[in-house]
Amino acid sequence: MANQLETRLAPLAQKLRSGQLKLSDYLDQLEAVFSPENERIQAFLPEEHRFDRLRGQAAELEARFPAPESRPPLFGVPVGVKDIFNADGFITRAGSKLPAEVLTGPQAKVVTQLKEAGALVLGKTVTTEFAYFAPGPTRNPYNPNHTPGGSSSGSAAAVGAGIAPLALGSQTIGSIIRPAAFCGCIGYKPSVRRISAEGVIPLSPSLDHIGFFTRDLDGLELAASILCKNWHAVPPPQTRPVLGVPLGPYLDKTGPEGMAHFKAVQQKLANAGFTIVPVEVMANFDAVVVWHNDMMAAELALVHQEWGVKYKELYHPRTAALIERGRQVARESIKVYQAEREWLRNELREAMAEHNISVWISPPALGTAPEGIGSTGDPIMNLPWTYAGLPALSIPAGLGASGLPLGLQLAADFNRDELLIQWAKQIEQALAS
Repeated sequence: MANQLETRLAPLAQKLRSGQLKLSDYLDQLEAVFSPENERIQAFLPEEHRFDRLRGQAAELEARFPAPESRPPLFGVPVGVKDIFNADGFITRAGSKLPAEVLTGPQAKVVTQLKEAGALVLGKTVTTEFAYFAPGPTRNPYNPNHTPGGSSSGSAAAVGAGIAPLALGSQTIGSIIRPAAFCGCIGYKPSVRRISAEGVIPLSPSLDHIGFFTRDLDGLELAASILCKNWHAVPPPQTRPVLGVPLGPYLDKTGPEGMAHFKAVQQKLANAGFTIVPVEVMANFDAVVVWHNDMMAAELALVHQEWGVKYKELYHPRTAALIERGRQVARESIKVYQAEREWLRNELREAMAEHNISVWISPPALGTAPEGIGSTGDPIMNLPWTYAGLPALSIPAGLGASGLPLGLQLAADFNRDELLIQWAKQIEQALAS
């Protein structure tokens, strides 16, 4: 039933702004599908009188902007907010058992930006505990017996199910790209710090990226233009991007299903006229994994220095174990790991320059979403792009034999987010043809 809604962000925003679709009518349509679908996948945290609140806020919005030409770009668009982001009127629990009063704080800058652009907060979406690995109750919209991925579980599932046209997420290893691939939607992780993390409970301040999910690249571009610092629109490129395939120990981590699909995608893109260049890179990938994970653990231990003592018994064992691991990492090592990030970024940049590569392509996950919701899947395929702070996104790229989604991960050079989205549109068109 959710497919009767306009679930693509860009067309929905245009219809609501112009008055072609009345906001009250849209909320009626959304309410009709929201409760049964959210009950099925448990993407949003419970809220009494959700749609009464939304209708009241919609009426205020319409009173402020009665004329279509005066309306902001996201007029009336409902947004899911991952429950590590503070939002006025909502408590923050971060998927944990810690008291909400110690976690809830001033509204996240990104939530304020969305509200100023006319968006309505649809509600808080489920996250794994403190955006790490301890999963919540959310299920995959394609098959509720499978994980939606994490840590942005609820946001990805809500957009994948069509009950939210836009939802906020965060990524410290693979918490946007992987769940987007598992849930059949688009996930975007910008260049590090292009979207503010102010007002967001951190996992690892150096590694955290704030991003979001949509069902359309035009909508992704619209949201990015509002949220990304120093955004500048670029015209569609007149030529196709050169696609780099990162051969070596990184790509070797891919599972059989993911690799078979990735090879088929490469063939389809080659048949469509794209140049694909295999390049040996990241020979020391296993070391990169250690640097990333030690840095994440060390920073998490610092974030939870006080909470971890006062509320030790309230943490999930997996989170507690990571905090304890982080306490064993020498403080001076963090600076070393930060320097290694620059080294990795430069290695990838030099390889791109040498081989005229525009975009790296790779699998966004080992394969389709694993069965069960006790684990959110392995984020290893996302780790190097996060560690290097590069812009990355995942686009849907077909279904596996089980009927679960498979995606394609794209990554560009640092701060080339605008071009990455334009190149993604070309690639998406080729895969759809």
